Formats: sequence, C-alpha cells, structure tokens
Amino acid sequence: MIDIKTMTILIVDDMKSMRLTLRKMLRNLEIGKELLSADSGKSGLNVLKNSSCDLIIVDWNMPEMNGSQMLAQLRGDKNIRDIPVIMVTAENERDIVTDAAEYEVEGYLLKPLTLAALDTKIKSVVEAANHPEKAKLHLIEARVCEEAGNIEGAIDETRRALKLKPNASRILRKLGLLYLQTKKPEIGEKCLQKAVAINRQDTISRNHLAELYINKRAFKQAAQVYMEILSFSTRYFDSAVQLGETLMINGFRNEARTLFSRVMSKSRSNRVLQERIINICLDNQEYEFLTELVTEAIRDNPSNLDLLYKSGTIYLEAGDQEKALECFVTVDNNRRGDIKTKLQIAQIHFNNRHILQADDYLNRILRIDPSNKEALELREQI
Repeated sequence: MIDIKTMTILIVDDMKSMRLTLRKMLRNLEIGKELLSADSGKSGLNVLKNSSCDLIIVDWNMPEMNGSQMLAQLRGDKNIRDIPVIMVTAENERDIVTDAAEYEVEGYLLKPLTLAALDTKIKSVVEAANHPEKAKLHLIEARVCEEAGNIEGAIDETRRALKLKPNASRILRKLGLLYLQTKKPEIGEKCLQKAVAINRQDTISRNHLAELYINKRAFKQAAQVYMEILSFSTRYFDSAVQLGETLMINGFRNEARTLFSRVMSKSRSNRVLQERIINICLDNQEYEFLTELVTEAIRDNPSNLDLLYKSGTIYLEAGDQEKALECFVTVDNNRRGDIKTKLQIAQIHFNNRHILQADDYLNRILRIDPSNKEALELREQI
C-alpha cells in the first residue's frame, strides 16, 4: 500500500525550474516524504536502479531520452514496470494520448500545472494503485501466465478481465495478440477489429491490424488501415513509408501514391523522411507523381537546397528540362562553388544548343577545378 504522505516520488524533467516548481507544489500539498529528481529519461532510469520509488512524474518532451522512451524501458523491466506514472506535457496532442495508452500511463497532466490538478491526479493514481480494479488483477495474472509460457491461461485471464470491462479496447487488443500467438489469426483479427470499432483513436490496435494484413499480403487493407492511423497520429510515418515501398514493388501503385501523399503532407518538417519517399519513387520511375510531390515540397521548403537539387534531377528524368534548369540555377545562385550543379546547368544548355551559356558554366567549373574530367569532356564536344 502506498502512503500518500510518506511515499517516494521521482520527478523527471529536463528543466530545473520545473523540477523545483513540482517539489514546491508537492511540499505545499504535503504529498510525498522523499522527492527524487532527474533531468532526463536516461538519468531517471539510473535513479530507479538505486532507489525504490512509489510514483514517477515524468515530462513528455525531453532531449536525449524523452518521456515515452523512458516509459518503454521502464515497462520492459520486471523490477520497476508496475510503478505508477503520471506524464506531464505542455502539448495537447493526440500522440501523447497514444503514448499514454501504449505504455499504460496511469494519468497525464497539461502544463501549466495547478495545485488542484496535481493534488487530484496524484490522489486518484495512488487510490487506483492501492485498490486495483478486478479487471486489472486479471490482466496482471494474464501477464504472469504469458511470461511462464502458458498462453491459454493468459487468454482465460484476459477474457475474465474483458467480461468485467467489455468496452476496453486495450483488453481486446491484448486478447487479440494472445490469440495470434496461439496461431488463431482469425480470432486475433476479430479482437483487434473490435478494439478499433470501440475506440476510433486506438492507433496501437490499428498498427497491429495493419501488420497482420501485411503478413497476409492483404496490402490494400493494410494501406487503408495506415491511412486511418495517419489521421490520428504522426508516430507511424516510418512504417507507413515502408508499407508504401512494399505496395509500389508489388504493383499497388495507386495505393502507394495515396499513402506517400498523406505522409508528405503531414511531415513537412521531416526532410529525411521526404527524401526517402522521393528516392523510393525515383527507384520505381514514378516521375509524374514525383513532380507533383516535389512541387509541393519546394513550396513548403524553398530554402532546402538539397531538395531543390534533387527536384532538378527528378524534372530531368521526367523530361522537363526547363523546370530542372530553374531548380539548378537557384541552387547555383546560393552555392557558388557547387561544381556538380554547374555541370547539370552546362549539360542542359548544351542539350538545348545554347553553346555560349554552356561554355560559360564550363569556364566557371574549370576556374574552380582546372582538371575536372566531366567539364573537359563536355568542352571537347562543344
């Protein structure tokens, strides 16, 4: 049993001012006797190696190791996985709710914190830990059975929990995953589908469902599920892009293009992801679709010179030398010593029989690198 006045609380936040504020608030509320602190998820886990703890208050947004990454490791350690956690965040986003569901966070609070909200949340979390619902006790027993290799026993306990809470998507998801372990994919699929039907924002169940469809090579169904996921969460971009590549390779090009368009529109600040999509489309000669993508991407990131250069190569592949030249000239104006770009411009001018312009750019290259082989070969052709 946790005593709310004498318990040990670990505060994890990268901002010293926030850690001090929480300590002061807890002292004013007379909650907790020993207050530990850490400035990152990694240091928080180190504290837990050497100190017992009754409650963790962790910030969601931290550098090095954020709250979600810390929770993933916490829940994977048998010695500390059952410590109740309250997640604190300044960002009211759906992904935070998803994290709370995936790692079974007992509660979360939005900044700026108030004494009343902190007091209410801690007391409700401690009460739930001291007097767990019967459904939770069945789930704990199911976990014991699963870890002992008794999957049928785990299924029985999870079904008992579900009987007590028939509309709990997390319990339905767990039951579905257990059935998948017993090689009963049809029942597992039905459980996951029901979990999604009950909770439309259950992206975790949707992700498992999509993986099931991929394994069945039901790629269209998997694509539809990922389109739904991307409406609720930004956490599955990498998986969506991987599926898009699989769709492209297996001939489902329309589905791949739709999925890529959705990811591109929702990841405008993620240049690495956008470049990955562009390269996949290049490899699969999706030039017409690529011109649409890069036009939109350039509009969103006009200062991204690497993307502009890549766009120029795409326009060349698509046969649009005018737009390619426009991209390369913009890059050249901002990166004066870029020989690679100058070569592209010289080649386009040469192809269009603009000999003087081609020669001008070759001269610029040779002033930088007098022995440049490609420039010398093109000069000979002129």
